[in-house]
Parts: sequence; C-alpha cells; structure tokens
Amino acid sequence: MTKRKRRHRSAEEKARLLRRHLIDKVPVSTICEEEELQPSVFYQWHRDMVARLEATMATSPKPGKSNGRERELERRVVQLEAKLARKDAVIAEISEEYVTLKKELGEL
Repeated sequence: MTKRKRRHRSAEEKARLLRRHLIDKVPVSTICEEEELQPSVFYQWHRDMVARLEATMATSPKPGKSNGRERELERRVVQLEAKLARKDAVIAEISEEYVTLKKELGEL
C-alpha cells in the first residue's frame, strides 16, 4: 500500500464541494469518491462552515437597518458633499472674476 500525498485545497475549492452537497444535493460519498477525499475531512469542512455561519449571522445587522456607526458615516458623507459643493462654487466664482479681470486688463 502506497502512502498518499496530503492535498491542500483552497477555500474556493472547499466552498465549491460544500455547495455541490448542500445545494445540488450530491451525496457526500459521491463527492468524496470523485475527489479522493476522506468523508471525515468533508464533514470537518462542513462543521467549520456552520461555526463561521453562526458567527456571521450573530454579528451582521438585519437587512434594511443600519447601526449607529453607519448612520454617523452617512451623515458625514452628506456634510462632506455639501462642503465640497460650496468649495466648487467659490472656485467657479473666483475663476470667473479672474478671467473677467484678465480681459479688462487686456491680458487675454
């Protein structure tokens, strides 16, 4: 009996195989045979995914509701956009006055 080399699979590959089982309803035994994978490894990936999913669901805000930090950032964006618009207006006014003055002095 020859010893098999350990294969390291990327997160994308693990996710693809888990999706095949969970969404496409491919049996674990079929996936493991095709990929030369031990079922215990597949089920460990599944346990890891569920643990991360629980943590993600626990910390993510509900759809449509923003937390205080997001509201604060949105207010700040609105303030900065208004400030930028005022600066643009001032620059346009000064530029117009500059061009008018240059014309009056005959430099243009």
